[in-house]
Amino acid sequence: MNKFKYLTSIISTLLLLGCQPASEQAEAQMSKPKQEQHSSTENAAKPQAEDLQGKMVIYQAFTRLFGNSNSTNQPWGTVAQNGVGKFNDINDAALLSLKAMGVSHLWLTGVPHHALVADYSAYGISQDDPDVVKGRAGSPYAVKDYYSVNPDLAVDPAKRMDEFKALIQRAHQHGIKVMIDIVPNHVARHYQSLGKPEGVRDFGADDNTTVEYHKHNNFYYVPGQAFVVPDTDVKPLGGEAHPLADGKFAEMPAKWTGNGARSAKPDQNDWYETVKINYGVKPDGSYDFERLPFDYHTKSYAEHAAFWQGKELPDSWLKFRDITQFWLDFGVDGFRYDMAEMVPVEFWSYLNSQIKLKNPNALLLAEVYQPQLYRDYVGLGKMDYLYDKVGVYDSLKLLMQGKGTASEVLAKQAEVADIDQHMLKFLENHDEQRIASPEFAGAAEKGKPAMVVSTLIGKAPTLLYFGQEVGEAGALDAGFGKASRTSIFDYVGVPAHQGWLNGGKYDGGGLTTEQKQLRDFYQALLSFSSTSSALQGDFYNLHQLNLPAKANANAAENAQNKGHYSEQQLSFARWNTNEKLIVVANFADTDVNFTLKLPADLLQQWGWPAGDYKFTEVLTGKTQTLTLEGESASQQALLKLQLAPLDSVVLQYKAPK
Repeated sequence: MNKFKYLTSIISTLLLLGCQPASEQAEAQMSKPKQEQHSSTENAAKPQAEDLQGKMVIYQAFTRLFGNSNSTNQPWGTVAQNGVGKFNDINDAALLSLKAMGVSHLWLTGVPHHALVADYSAYGISQDDPDVVKGRAGSPYAVKDYYSVNPDLAVDPAKRMDEFKALIQRAHQHGIKVMIDIVPNHVARHYQSLGKPEGVRDFGADDNTTVEYHKHNNFYYVPGQAFVVPDTDVKPLGGEAHPLADGKFAEMPAKWTGNGARSAKPDQNDWYETVKINYGVKPDGSYDFERLPFDYHTKSYAEHAAFWQGKELPDSWLKFRDITQFWLDFGVDGFRYDMAEMVPVEFWSYLNSQIKLKNPNALLLAEVYQPQLYRDYVGLGKMDYLYDKVGVYDSLKLLMQGKGTASEVLAKQAEVADIDQHMLKFLENHDEQRIASPEFAGAAEKGKPAMVVSTLIGKAPTLLYFGQEVGEAGALDAGFGKASRTSIFDYVGVPAHQGWLNGGKYDGGGLTTEQKQLRDFYQALLSFSSTSSALQGDFYNLHQLNLPAKANANAAENAQNKGHYSEQQLSFARWNTNEKLIVVANFADTDVNFTLKLPADLLQQWGWPAGDYKFTEVLTGKTQTLTLEGESASQQALLKLQLAPLDSVVLQYKAPK
């Protein structure tokens, strides 16, 4: 689903269904200066880096596309026509290549069994109706069975769980942890679990369907009205005949749709293939559970778990507790939570505390787009990481497109400085346009300076979407999914990625020279980030000091300053006791020559006396010397730099041992 096309239209729904800040105290906290806010989150979720010296790198692989070598790519193509990747395709060669890139966690998208059109009735799986399936392959966010995996992903569908477990074990052997999606806000319209353990009841199995709402109902209902399939511009299967594609789907009474739409006939832009889960939030927005006191922002997982012990909790809370515990027992190391802000923060307190009591190192990543909710979902919801989408990502995208400024990027980073260690950075994921697409930047090279900034500016992990590192442009019209994003609804191959895949060798044998160079850049940057301890240290904004006073004042000034430091360059320092980094990224398509100023207070914090300091450029291996003169380093230091178009320097100084 393209979530942002209509995200604005559902904000009122989010606020109604349990997404307000936790209390008036929380709202007051949001208005405090950042240094005052810090105390509310400093004792919150502590991400576990374990043996990593630097930052975690999370690699998102869309599982059914990652290992697919078939390049037919017929719109609305079947598995037989276009192919599909399997668990077994993510072999040792693939995992070794990811490990060499610094990857610590492999996020496998599309693993839980979701609704799809293919016929697996021979395995006891009920058929899904194309009228409520997006695409032929189906949306991975319309989960049909939380206790099984997508049969498309197995060589032998009867052994699909065994094949997934074998992949987890392979990943663990290479020191890579595995994450899967959990989608608590909604499930497929036809949810039916074949894999559920004894004693587990399906969602909705015990609901009272005569009422719109009951605390222990799993769904919301439209009593007395049957569901009506929406009128859509895109016909199921592109108009291909199918015995179930008749414009009807039996659901009586109708359920609320996944994005909160309450009509028995949702709109085509609603998430009509899904139904919303009820967490004890009444239709009027009031709560059927106890709210967390504000001071729980700073309490431990154990204290959160103790708060909920003995309380009567909505049935949906317990169902998702059991689901996540099942997958932890199976060997999964963490979860990415889809649209977490559409579920009340108290539920996350309960669920995540249960997860962390079982596995303190489980990685918990949440999709949250409302900045006023960030600190609640970290502190009260006990999330490890949140998407930094509407801040750093959006401002970097504008800068890459020539519409924004470096100052705006740094301002967005400053807004979350107190929770920086929780704000995951990315430039692509399955929801976003590909950098190389004309709709975004039009060239993969334009992502290089942004990737340097995104990777090195903060403490939280970096997310890399498969194919980004080789410049995939998302140019296919795959059927339901259209160009600029790689389709999550169709059976397709991913052309640039297939050059790296090279028939399962994962050696880049099919890449162009330019694609190989791009991948080498990503590998050098990300592997460095995974080992640099300075990236868990302090941050200093060098941009404002180096920006000319009249930069971008008018066109004439810009023309005169072309080739010198401007709003198209971005610079900062990162450091700890043992390592110092100076980072400068050039977003311009021209050469720039300038002298970078290092202020006295930064040098004083570094504790540098007069002398020569040799920096190594980590992306090229070249060295550069900075000389400090005089009795102390109290004066401003100067560093001469020359950057090619879209080039960056990452200068590293390590203290002699």
